[in-house]
Amino acid sequence: MWELVAGLFVALAALALVLEPVALARVRGGAAPLAAAPADDSDLEDLTESDSPKIKALLALKEIEFDRATGKISDEDYVRLKARYESEAIAAIKAEEQVAKRTAGVADRAEAAIRRARERAGAGRRECPSCGPRPEDNAAFCSNCGRSLVTVSAPRCARCGAEQPDGAKFCAECGGAIAA
Repeated sequence: MWELVAGLFVALAALALVLEPVALARVRGGAAPLAAAPADDSDLEDLTESDSPKIKALLALKEIEFDRATGKISDEDYVRLKARYESEAIAAIKAEEQVAKRTAGVADRAEAAIRRARERAGAGRRECPSCGPRPEDNAAFCSNCGRSLVTVSAPRCARCGAEQPDGAKFCAECGGAIAA
């Protein structure tokens, strides 16, 4: 007796699993799918609420392919609708490409303007021989290692950067040793 009840329970569970997709499709208002969608169209299914004309045309093409496969539309209607939606999709794709080209041109000009502004801003900046470019404008010493950023042929004090006469061993300004 228990075997019969267990068998009935397993059969009902299997039937529920098989009918679940059909029931959910009707609850959502759509028809039950007869075949799984191809893997390459999975990105379109996520965009069903998109306002893009390209996405709408591609989804319509996918839908009429499905309708033809299930026998919902005739071959004549399929050919007419396919031509219509293909031309809409091509026009939308071309329009998006033109927008992308214009946007790319604007982005290129913006990047060039940013580059020029950075070059102008960095015109007064100096570079430390060991640490590289410094963030301070017109600094005399590196804020990282303390080396002098002033590059002239006259000897300079390692501590304050003051120019020194040839042959001086100590700075007249701060008393620091002169870098040779």
